[in-house]
Amino acid sequence: MKPKNILLAATLIAAPLSSQAQPVNPPPVTGLYVSLGAGANLLMDEHLVNATGTASDARLRSRIGPAAVVALGYGLGNGIRLELEGDYRNNRFSQGRDFGFPAAAGGNEVKYGPMVNAVYDLTGLIPFPVAPYAGVGVGYQWAHFDKVHTYGATTGFPRLSSDDTRGALAYQAIIGAVIPFQFAPGLATTIEYRFLGLAARKYDFTASAVPGATTPGRLKFGNDFNHSLLIGVRYNFGAPTPVTPAAPTPVASPAPAAARSYLVFFDWDKATLTERARSIVKEAAENSTRVQYTRLEVNGYTDTSGTPRYNQGLSLRRAKTVAAELVRDGVPQSAIAIQGLGDTNLLVPTGAGVREPQNRRVEIIIR
Repeated sequence: MKPKNILLAATLIAAPLSSQAQPVNPPPVTGLYVSLGAGANLLMDEHLVNATGTASDARLRSRIGPAAVVALGYGLGNGIRLELEGDYRNNRFSQGRDFGFPAAAGGNEVKYGPMVNAVYDLTGLIPFPVAPYAGVGVGYQWAHFDKVHTYGATTGFPRLSSDDTRGALAYQAIIGAVIPFQFAPGLATTIEYRFLGLAARKYDFTASAVPGATTPGRLKFGNDFNHSLLIGVRYNFGAPTPVTPAAPTPVASPAPAAARSYLVFFDWDKATLTERARSIVKEAAENSTRVQYTRLEVNGYTDTSGTPRYNQGLSLRRAKTVAAELVRDGVPQSAIAIQGLGDTNLLVPTGAGVREPQNRRVEIIIR
């Protein structure tokens, strides 16, 4: 399968999944999670290392093969995740190049082993229901030559064979994106690209120029470079269970002469005004002209479903949105004081990670 066909398949598989995703940025992962991924692996040409310790022109070429990854991880809630991963890759050799004679090749290279990864979620980077992430990992991989062999396309050239397993230090880079599902809290689909590299290894080989006569030897192969494209699923055990919100308690219209405070509510992770919110802001602006005041305090708040840093910024954006609407309704800019107070001073006390509608608000206070 060609790489462009793999990418097209990944896009087609992910499309129906993303249609079920939440319409807002997913929050950072918190607590324990497990992930599974499967796809295709492209193994770059494996070069033999000559006596001087440098890569020679002789190399083995392989076909694209399967890859799979399973990981157990823990999200710290601030965007950083730590993972313990096990992986599997299998590529079949198809050709020997630059051996000094026309050579064919066969057998498989099977890689597997543990990796430890550090990943960072780039939540809030883009205004779509997708959270990109990037990470790095180190570990150890066993690379098994399963009946690997090369042989001359014509008679008179030696046949090289190996059925040996060697381990090496490994490293990887990860770039991916996660699309959460609205109908299943904590469940998401993932799309990933991974680069995996292994250090050089030495394999036991036998050489035979004629049938029945073999000579043992050892051949060294250089760095083992892999490009993998994976599609998978992830389940976060620490994801908060969304509570079906009750409709916000309507704010009764106070007597104009006594009105001193107003509450403006927002949708989850939004800083835009609904029509109901605009009418409340307009009412506050009109009533401010009927009472004696020195300033209007505009204080923004959020619920507890995001990180403190993200919530602080979101609350300030909400306060600025309301202040701009007050100015459009005739309140002097100089009379308005703006504050973003994040997930403090909850109107409805909740634990961390709870999407409480009445805590997503801006309070207008006429002093």
